Amino acid sequence: MSAYEKAMRPEDITRLFVERSNAGDAAGVADLYEEDAVLAYPPGSQTVGREAIRELWSKVLAGRPRFSPEEPLPTLISGDIALTSTPPKDGSGARAQVVRRQADGSWLRVLDQPEFVPPGRS
Repeated sequence: MSAYEKAMRPEDITRLFVERSNAGDAAGVADLYEEDAVLAYPPGSQTVGREAIRELWSKVLAGRPRFSPEEPLPTLISGDIALTSTPPKDGSGARAQVVRRQADGSWLRVLDQPEFVPPGRS
């Protein structure tokens, strides 16, 4: 059983991601994903599964990047599935995640697209 705070609203995941990333906690970041989640990162590839996501974030967080909270766009919810998104502060496009409500009422990421670049930009 995880000792981490659970996301009880879909929007909580973004806040928890920022807190855990800034603390250098790759396991805590990975805990925000379902076991078979798909992360579209690094750009142009996919990282599949919670353990692979933890390994990826371990490498990324080793450089001690700092993340700032981004104001979420309105969440779309249909039953136990939700779409969350944020416009990045750096103007780099958009971020979007599909999250699913778990049996305990918490939410976890299923699909994560952290970087969208508008057509014509590279």
